[in-house]
Amino acid sequence: MIEVKELTRTFTIYERGHTLREVAKSLIRRPMKEVRAVDSISFNISQGELVAFLGPNGAGKSTTLKMLSGVLHPSSGDIRCMGLVPWKQRREYVRKIGAVFGQKSQLLWDIPPSDAFYMNKAIYGVPDKEYKETLDELVELLQVGDIMRKPTRQLSLGERMRCEFIMAMLHRPDLVFLDEPTIGLDMIAKENIRNFIRSMNRKKVTFILTTHDLEEVELLAERVMVINHGRIIVDDTLSGLRKRLGDKKTVRIVTELPVPDELPAGLRIMERIRPFEVELEVDTEILPLRPFISQFNEQFGILDMAIEELPIEAVMKELYSEPDVQSYAAAPVQNLFQVNNGKTRSLD
Repeated sequence: MIEVKELTRTFTIYERGHTLREVAKSLIRRPMKEVRAVDSISFNISQGELVAFLGPNGAGKSTTLKMLSGVLHPSSGDIRCMGLVPWKQRREYVRKIGAVFGQKSQLLWDIPPSDAFYMNKAIYGVPDKEYKETLDELVELLQVGDIMRKPTRQLSLGERMRCEFIMAMLHRPDLVFLDEPTIGLDMIAKENIRNFIRSMNRKKVTFILTTHDLEEVELLAERVMVINHGRIIVDDTLSGLRKRLGDKKTVRIVTELPVPDELPAGLRIMERIRPFEVELEVDTEILPLRPFISQFNEQFGILDMAIEELPIEAVMKELYSEPDVQSYAAAPVQNLFQVNNGKTRSLD
C-alpha cells in the first residue's frame, strides 16, 4: 500500500536578532538556517493495516503525513502509495484517499451535512447507485439519520465528527489519514467513532492515525511507529513496544504498613496515593511477580492489589524524553525488603 524510502524534508528559516544593530544587519543580509524536519526515514505499510504514527510536538509526523498525502514535496527520497507518487499524480491519487482532521472541518457551516455529502459526490464523480449504497451504509453505522438535514452549525461536536467521517468515506477510499479524530468528544461519541474505524478496517481500508490520546492507540492500533527528531525510533506492535522497556507491570497495592520511598532494584513508585497505597512499576525480568507478591506481603502486609500492563503513557514518556531507556541493575531476588520504619528483616 505504502512504500517510503529515505524520505527527507528540509526547511530554510531566517533568523533575526533582537537588538537594534542585529535588526539593521538583517535588512541587508538575513542569517539562514536549515532545519531537517524529516531525516531519511523508510517504512512500508500493507493494505488493511491500522497504524498509529506518534511523536512529540515538532518530531516530524505532520510533515511526513503531508508528504504522504501529496500536500508537500520531499527534499529527497521516494514515496509510492498504491503505486502512485502523491505529489506528481495528485488528481488520480486523491480519489483513493480520505482524511479526517479533528480540528478542521470539511462540512459547510450553513448547509446540512446531506447537501455537503451530495457536493462531495459531484466532486469525486461517484455514480448514483454507489453513492446511495455507501451513504445508507455509513448513515446506519454512524447513526446520523436524524441529524443529516440540520445545518452544520446546529450540530454538536460529536454529531459533526460522525458526519466528517461520512464526508471522508463517501468515495470509498483505500487509504485514510486520521489526525486527532476524536479530540474533544465525550466517551459515547468516541466509542461510536472507534467502532466505525474498526468496521472499515475489517473491510481492508488502511488507516494512519496520529493522536496524543494514547488510550485510542491501545484500543485501535495494531502497529505503532514513533518518530522523534525526524527519525523513526520505533516501529513495532504495542506489546513489542512495551517489551522494549523490559517486561514490566503496573501494580496498585494497599498495605498494612507504609511503603518506603526507597525500594530495591526492579521496583519504582509511580504514584503515592496515600501512605498505605501506592502504584508501583515492577520489572518482572529482575523481580518475578510470585516472589514479589510473597515477599511484599510478608514485609508490608497486602490488603488489596491490582496488576495491569504498563500503561502506554509510561512507555511513550520514556521514548520521548531520552534515547536510552533507563534500566535497572540486576539484583538477587532474596533479601529484597530489609528496611521498614528503621527495622531490618531478613526474608531468606
